[in-house]
Amino acid sequence: MTRDPSHDVLDPASVLGAYAVGVFPMADARDAPGVYWVEPRRRAILPLDGFHLSRSLRKTLRSERFRLTADTAFDAVIALCAEAATDRPETWINPSIEQVFLQLHVAGFAHSIECWEGDQLVGGLYGLALGRAFFGESMVSRTRDASKAALAALVARLRHGGFTLLDCQFMTDHLASLGAVEIDRQDYMALLGDALVDVLGASAEGAGSWLTAGADFRAVDGAASTSVSGPLSGKDIVQLLGHTS
Repeated sequence: MTRDPSHDVLDPASVLGAYAVGVFPMADARDAPGVYWVEPRRRAILPLDGFHLSRSLRKTLRSERFRLTADTAFDAVIALCAEAATDRPETWINPSIEQVFLQLHVAGFAHSIECWEGDQLVGGLYGLALGRAFFGESMVSRTRDASKAALAALVARLRHGGFTLLDCQFMTDHLASLGAVEIDRQDYMALLGDALVDVLGASAEGAGSWLTAGADFRAVDGAASTSVSGPLSGKDIVQLLGHTS
């Protein structure tokens, strides 16, 4: 990968512009003063028709063990993702990244999936939606299968909403087990270009100048294909994922 160190404060328009050309920010640690702009030579993506819905995960979702919501606790999800844990002693989410994503969430570009067990937030994920692309930033689990359930909810939502690309940045064994694949940068940029065809009016004037058409992160909410006009149930998610296995 290529890394260009920068200590500038991140702003929403610059971050959107970076993602549009295949670049994203990371920090060396939670308390790092600046960020690096990263452009991997190999990119992990999760084909939206290739999500691996295992029998055990299908059973977990149908049992309604988890309550899965979207955009109800974005700040809590990104804070949870930024926390150090026993299995992840460091984080690449520093205050600059956290703050710009909070701004992007208010502007309607950044979204979260929350996984609840009772009233406790036990996992989730967040990312950035631009055009027909969703850039997964981080996911977290504080109990078994929480992040898998959140990812299943995301894939179901993206499929229903007209998205064509789910970017996972770097391959991990966990992502591979769920259907992610790794592709060359050239192939990734072709997919990204197709996904951003509907992005209009992009400029340096601010995040509000990025107008998108086509994909809709909220399209599934209250849709006729789901059983409730509110948060998706686990059974809704299994139904929306359909034949994926």
